[in-house]
Amino acid sequence: MRSFILFSAISGFATVAIAAPVETSLRPKERPSLTLEETFTVASVAPQKVLRPVVRPERLQDGSSDLVIKTGTGNAGFDQWIRGFRGRALAQGISPQVFDRAFKNVRYNTDIIKKDRNQSEFKSQIWDYLDNATSPVRVENGKKALKKHKRSLDRIEKAYGVEKEVVAAVWGMESTYGERRGTIPVVEATATLAYDGRRGAFFEKQLIAALKILQSGDTTPKNMKGSWAGAMGHTQFIPTSYQAYAVDFTGDGRRDIWSDDPSDALASTAAYLKRFGWKKGQPWGVEVRVPKGFSVSRDTKRMPSAWAQKGVVDMQGRPVRDYGSASIYQPAGKAGPSFMTFNNFKVITRYNNSDAYVMGVGHLSDRLAGKPPIQGKWPRGYEPLSFEGRKEVQKRLKRKGYKIEKIDGIIGPNSRKAIVAYQKSVGLKADGYASKQVLESLKKR
Repeated sequence: MRSFILFSAISGFATVAIAAPVETSLRPKERPSLTLEETFTVASVAPQKVLRPVVRPERLQDGSSDLVIKTGTGNAGFDQWIRGFRGRALAQGISPQVFDRAFKNVRYNTDIIKKDRNQSEFKSQIWDYLDNATSPVRVENGKKALKKHKRSLDRIEKAYGVEKEVVAAVWGMESTYGERRGTIPVVEATATLAYDGRRGAFFEKQLIAALKILQSGDTTPKNMKGSWAGAMGHTQFIPTSYQAYAVDFTGDGRRDIWSDDPSDALASTAAYLKRFGWKKGQPWGVEVRVPKGFSVSRDTKRMPSAWAQKGVVDMQGRPVRDYGSASIYQPAGKAGPSFMTFNNFKVITRYNNSDAYVMGVGHLSDRLAGKPPIQGKWPRGYEPLSFEGRKEVQKRLKRKGYKIEKIDGIIGPNSRKAIVAYQKSVGLKADGYASKQVLESLKKR
């Protein structure tokens, strides 16, 4: 689940850091990896010294508000910070009533800080990441979602010019088609992280945006829930991105990305991609064959017809259509598959600035459209298991008492930890891979 339009960019060339603490997460990292626009905005603001006022009386009455703030979150420093932040929020146009209602029952959430501090140390190779992104269950559920929401997705595609399979792929990557939208109050999450200070300026900006969303009437504090990092809804918008790009597609007067009806969220995703230059009909990328010994900088761009003259063709040996200027991307180096990538690849990076994430969205969208799996061989260095084989590894580990949350064939951080622990216990190389060697060892013991 996306924690989301947020955290730091990673190259995604050889390894991808997997940080989300849940089994089904496909986030290369629990973000925030800012979009280029957001990075510029944050970086261009002059640093400001945030004053920490002395603790005020237990009951505070603001002259412009009929509501009374009550402190007592269980953390005196956090209570003091809320009082100081209240003044800054009101100075930015937040009404006292909205602020007081939003902060009712807010607490300093130590679980959020633990998740922020203890992100997984495991590295996921690009091929393992894509195995999870395009697992048979994810593809099948995506096709069901496309069928169930066909009317809305067709209208969204017509309105914004973004293919419905691409929108559905983002949805699948971010919240497994709405199953994992997040359960943490966004005000509590962003307030905790803003007070914590490690990325205080960024999260205070998100908190102000969240309060403005509440003030606009799009949702309520009770319904405004999301990830531990403050990302919200079916496709996990952070508050500032929501403010800038969310749309009311249903026409009910609210931009409701939290509803069980995903229409506003999916349309907002399409609007976001369109805003940054999505071109309908242009692929994100096409798997290609390259000549033996082929080597070229990724910065080199040519039309596909020009690449064909240099021996770069599709997997059927034909020139790729001239969709636009393209570069050649080899995520695992010369030993792995090659892809001809177009401008739409770059557009997806605006949603999450990770090449692995773009590959996940792109390839999942291809699979939802009925296209085949990646045909080139990855340099895994171990003999991989099928989807059913990975599920069997999880089942056997769980029977042995290892902490496996879900038997889903997705080898996330918890499964990796269990595999490493098992490998260490039997003297195998502790690499965390769900390999045939691990399964055979489990069967013997």
